[in-house]
Amino acid sequence: MDERIVHFIAALRAGGVRISLAESADALRAVDQLGVMNRDVFRYTLRTTLIKDSRDLPIFEELFPWFFGVQTPPPMQNLPEDLSPAEAQMLARALRQLTDRLRSLLERLLSGQPLSREELDQLSQMAGMDRADDMRHREWMAQRMQRLLGFKEVREAIQKLAQMLQQLGMNRQRIEQIRQLLQANAQALRDQIDQYAGQRIAENMSQKDPGDEQDNLMHRPFQALSDSDIHKLRQEVQRLATILRTRIALRQKRAKSGLLDAKATIRQNLKHGNVPFQVKHRDHDLKPKLVAVCDLSTSMRYCSELMLTFLSALQSQISKTHAFAFINHLEYISPDFAGNDPSKAVEQVLDRMPSGHYNTDLGKSLKQLVDSHLDLIDHRTTLIIVGDGRNNYKDPRLDLFSLLTRRCRRTIWLNPEPPSLWGTGDSDMLQYAPGCDHIFQVSNLAELNAAIDHLLSQA
Repeated sequence: MDERIVHFIAALRAGGVRISLAESADALRAVDQLGVMNRDVFRYTLRTTLIKDSRDLPIFEELFPWFFGVQTPPPMQNLPEDLSPAEAQMLARALRQLTDRLRSLLERLLSGQPLSREELDQLSQMAGMDRADDMRHREWMAQRMQRLLGFKEVREAIQKLAQMLQQLGMNRQRIEQIRQLLQANAQALRDQIDQYAGQRIAENMSQKDPGDEQDNLMHRPFQALSDSDIHKLRQEVQRLATILRTRIALRQKRAKSGLLDAKATIRQNLKHGNVPFQVKHRDHDLKPKLVAVCDLSTSMRYCSELMLTFLSALQSQISKTHAFAFINHLEYISPDFAGNDPSKAVEQVLDRMPSGHYNTDLGKSLKQLVDSHLDLIDHRTTLIIVGDGRNNYKDPRLDLFSLLTRRCRRTIWLNPEPPSLWGTGDSDMLQYAPGCDHIFQVSNLAELNAAIDHLLSQA
């Protein structure tokens, strides 16, 4: 129990509660005196010895159950025992008409099978929970895990299954019984995932090293950032951009002579009997021409903001940048950056395109890009798309995307979502992917920095 209390104290510190070593020792001594048999007395003992400021009470009350609560997986229901062979055959036939992914999920719900610890660990790793160390991110992380499982489509799948069973001749009472079972077990799985997310984040907080806050921020998923986090990362972008500028300038210096120009070398040395006393090289310009199209919707806002800040800070290494932003329409935003401080320029764009509940429409934005700015895309251009490829079930305009990728030198896509989420729900990423030369997963600032470094190093 002492070790558990020590981990709890470490998590409180990670949550911003100031606790000295003397106060930690006081808490352990008090628990030794009063015991742990009465849960309320135990909780009040720790709260009295560890919490000095009433503003720290919410984080104490939120973390306490994750360390000292009795957490058991929510119960799940099984199929009715009186299901006849004919009804079982109808159910199996209806399930076979669903996609493999939805069929697998509904079969789990029908059998009342909870997720194993190994499955939960795998989902959390895919969701990027390894570095989640703030309870404010619990709900978002749980939703991300649910999306990985396919929960976004499960309600529609249950309705579709019910319709197919009705068409196959199953009676309405049995169909409703199966529907209620699926809905109840789906909620139980959601509760299990939510419970796991809380426990995992609590564990991460207890293991957090107070000295590695900046490294944690660099690897924290964009959608898990708070306003104070993004303020710190804006400053970090400036530092990283300075490092990148130095690195790129060194590459340019080393490669300034360009490739050997064989024809020019032969012509220049005709007077020397073709002995190459003077070697000629082609001009070598490492500064690329970029066209960046950035999604500023709520789910992509921080990623695109930091990308735009990077590009603005790296202007000395880029011959020409044309920047666009979109949510449900496209805007040319390069004038905002002309002669302005990068952070102020980004603020102007964000103020003009505030996040809201209107739907992202990349297809419409691609049409506006083709209609009004197609002349910016040529054989020297690197086209960069920053977005998750989600169109809210609207036309993705793959024809226009194909036109742009054929005109440009190469197409780079920066997507914060893992490949396992491509093609789920309203994602059109699997359809866009074949037209891209490179796709980078950029779920945090460290990955975004590495992608930009690679992009400019290959210019």
